[in-house]
Amino acid sequence: MLRAALSLQPGNPDINLREVNRLLRYIAALIFIFVCTSIAWVILASTIMVRTNNSEDQLKGHVASTWGSAQEQVPPTAIFLWYETVAATTKENGKTILRYNQVERSTSLPLDSTRLKVDLNLNHRQKGLLWYSTYAVDYAGDYSFHNNATIPGTVTLRLPFPAQKAVYDGLTMTFNGQPVALSVDETGAASKLPLAPGQTALLHVAYRSHGMDRWRYKLADGIAQVHDFSLVMHTNFKDIDFADDTLSPTDKKETADGWELNWHYSDLVSGFQIGMEMPEKLQPGPLAGEISYFAPVSLFFFFFLMFIITTLRGIDLHPMNYFFLAAAFFAFHLLLAYLVDHISIHAAMAISSIVSVFLVVSYLRLVAGIRFAALEAGTAQLIYLVVFSYAFFWKGFTGLTITVISVITLFVVMQATGKIRWSDKFARRPDLSQPGI
Repeated sequence: MLRAALSLQPGNPDINLREVNRLLRYIAALIFIFVCTSIAWVILASTIMVRTNNSEDQLKGHVASTWGSAQEQVPPTAIFLWYETVAATTKENGKTILRYNQVERSTSLPLDSTRLKVDLNLNHRQKGLLWYSTYAVDYAGDYSFHNNATIPGTVTLRLPFPAQKAVYDGLTMTFNGQPVALSVDETGAASKLPLAPGQTALLHVAYRSHGMDRWRYKLADGIAQVHDFSLVMHTNFKDIDFADDTLSPTDKKETADGWELNWHYSDLVSGFQIGMEMPEKLQPGPLAGEISYFAPVSLFFFFFLMFIITTLRGIDLHPMNYFFLAAAFFAFHLLLAYLVDHISIHAAMAISSIVSVFLVVSYLRLVAGIRFAALEAGTAQLIYLVVFSYAFFWKGFTGLTITVISVITLFVVMQATGKIRWSDKFARRPDLSQPGI
C-alpha cells in the first residue's frame, strides 16, 4: 500500500519507486538492528537468571548455616511420672502367691494458660544477587500446668527448639520462679523436678535466636485446643504478612517502627497456626533479569519516536546511527547486571542511567546537534529507558505504568502528526542509497 500510494504522487514514477525501495530498506535495517539487540537482551537476561538460580542454590544453605533457618516454636510439654503399687498373683508349686510391684505411670499434664511475648527484628542480608530475609527473635513464654494427681511424683518439662541448626543465647527455664538445671540435646532443653499432688507448675522460658524467611508458633499437630492463650508480637517492620494457614491477630496497633500484634483466646479450637512471613526486599538479580527481558519494549518506543521526529524535522539518521543508539541502550542493562552484585540496586540504576544517557546525548550531538540530542533524544531516553525500568520497582503497578506511558505516547504522536501528509514526507526523505548511507 505504501509503494502504491507513493507511486501516485506527481512526477517521475521511477523516482517515486526508488524512494519507496530506499524507505523499505531503511525500515528493514532498523528492524534488523532491533531484532539483533532484542536477542542480545534475551541472552543477557537468561544469563542473569542462571547466575541468580546458581547463587540461590549455593548461598541459601550457607546463610541458613551461619544465621539460622525458618523457625517453628511449639509449646513445651509436661510429663508427670509416679509409681503405683500393683498387686499381682502367681502360682508356684500349686500355691497362689500374692506380690506387690512398683509400676511407673506417666501422663501429660494439660496446659492451662499461655502467655507469650515475641520480638521480631528484621535485618536483611545480601549474598550475591539476592537478599535474604534474616531476623533476630526474642522469645519469652509463661506456661501453667496443673497436676490433678493425688500422689506426689516428678514432672519432666521439655521445651522443643524451633530449629535444630540455630543459636540460642540466654536460654533460661524457671520452675515456679526458681532457676532449674537443664539437660540440652539437639532437639530441645528439659528438666526433671518433683511435683506435689494438686500443685501448679509455672514454667518460664526465654531465649534469643536467629532465623530466616518466617517465624511460626505451632499450637499443636492437627486440630488444636488451647485455653487462656495470649501472644504479643512486636515487629520492627511495617510490611506484615500472614500465610494462608495462619490466624490473623485479634488486635493490632501500629508503632513507630513496626506493629504490635496480639492474639488473645479464652478457648480456641482450630487447625490454623500463628506465624509471620518476613517481608522481602527487591531482589537485584531477578529484577535486573526482568528489566532486561522487557528492554525491547522500551527500545521499540524509542526507535518509533526517533523515526517520527527525524521524519518530521528532516533529520537524517542512518541505520548505523540507530545501531549505536541501540548499543547505548544495551549498555544500560549490561552495566546494571554486573553492578547489582556489588552495590545497591538503586545506586546501580542511577549509575547505569547516567552512563547510557551520556552515551546517547554525547553521540547525537555530533550527528544532529545538541538541541535534538539533549531535548528530543535525551527526554525520550529518560522516559522509555529510565522510567520504564523503574516501573519494575513498583510491584503491582508495573504493567499499568507501562500501559499509561504507551497510551500517552500514542496520543501525543497522533496529535502531532494528524495533519501530516506522510506520502510527501516519505517522498522527500534523503537519498539513503548514496555514499555514506
